[in-house]
Amino acid sequence: MQRVIDAIAKGLNSDSSSLREEAKRLFHGRGQCFSDLEYINVDWYDPVILITLYAEPDNQAWQQFERAMHDIFPLTGGTIVQRRYQTGSPSEIIYGQLPDQPIALEQGLKYKLSLAKKQNIGFFIDMEPGRAWVQEVAANKRVLNLFAYTCSLSVAAIAGSAKTVVNLDMSRAALTIGRENHRLNGHDEKLKRDIQFLPYNLFRSWKKVIQKGPYDLVIIDPPSRQKGSFVAESDYARVVRRLPQLMPEGGDILACLNAPELGDDFLQRCFENECSQASFIARLENSPDFPEMDPKRNLKLMHYQL
Repeated sequence: MQRVIDAIAKGLNSDSSSLREEAKRLFHGRGQCFSDLEYINVDWYDPVILITLYAEPDNQAWQQFERAMHDIFPLTGGTIVQRRYQTGSPSEIIYGQLPDQPIALEQGLKYKLSLAKKQNIGFFIDMEPGRAWVQEVAANKRVLNLFAYTCSLSVAAIAGSAKTVVNLDMSRAALTIGRENHRLNGHDEKLKRDIQFLPYNLFRSWKKVIQKGPYDLVIIDPPSRQKGSFVAESDYARVVRRLPQLMPEGGDILACLNAPELGDDFLQRCFENECSQASFIARLENSPDFPEMDPKRNLKLMHYQL
């Protein structure tokens, strides 16, 4: 565990206060680059440390870790441990307390967090390269954000001067947080006329989605497997084949997939078989905070153009 302790201390002792405020992964054990530490990830959301455990740690090693955290704790406002290996993924605050409204700060943008409440905290930190790319290319574009969740990619698009954004997700609660995320970033006027939220099942709502187009940028960021709504192996192709109905020639597509068992070739086959008129442009580089022993297992962020 000393490697984890050293990574946390290094990440929190930045000389720049602005860098220290930025959300980041301090330790990525799940990438299998660190022997015997594959079960632990550590994230920083100023002033909170979130430790995610995917297996029960050795008791002696964990006690050593907790003692070391006492020395680190003055740099933080609270430390949470989430135990994914237990039913319900319970969270426990082991040091300090949480802010009234914790947020993730990334490239000057704010995102609301739900810490110590449920398994997913409302923000996927590994999507940072995708948000940065969307913000960079979004100017004057009409954007469709499929499987929008809490709309972090919509926030990035509006920050990048997108003309309009349509967010679609089955979860009304997630879209409500999406509205709050836009308000956190001063997008109140845009909310009145340029940002829409559709609480629909995509596969039952194609007509509505198509009618609100055409779109210059389509973002596809589904769960890899969600009971009753989406299974990547069978459903990703159903989305890709609709792209010509959603956008004109020259439109951009960001095809995302976080499924370690499915490599780049899975998405490539989807496009070759279902939308051959789309050209592959590039795979976005993943954040260096997420080292992977096998890069194929990392989050896929693929840029295509119709």
